[in-house]
Amino acid sequence: MTTVVIRRRADGEYAGFYCMGHAQYAGEGETDELCAGISVLVLNTVNVLTELAGEQVTTATDEETGFIRCDFVSPLQERSSFAVDAMVYGLQTLSRNYGEKYLAVKFEEV
Repeated sequence: MTTVVIRRRADGEYAGFYCMGHAQYAGEGETDELCAGISVLVLNTVNVLTELAGEQVTTATDEETGFIRCDFVSPLQERSSFAVDAMVYGLQTLSRNYGEKYLAVKFEEV
């Protein structure tokens, strides 16, 4: 199961997010389309924030465990918040379509 935790401050501003675990939607030896979809959404968002929007972030990853953490150094620009909104929307859609047994999207106040 993959869990994605979206971290927000008390004022609603995004503080970062982290993703952990493998979806394990596919059978043994098959390509896991859900895990691939999650990876695309999460990694693309990190790339958009850093490469296109110029946001300062810190990241940590562990491919073996499926862990990625992205913390925002300062409050995001409006367009960057929209990029994170789009990631959250995509992840929630995947969770509804494939089931929370494979993907849970949670929110945490920091």
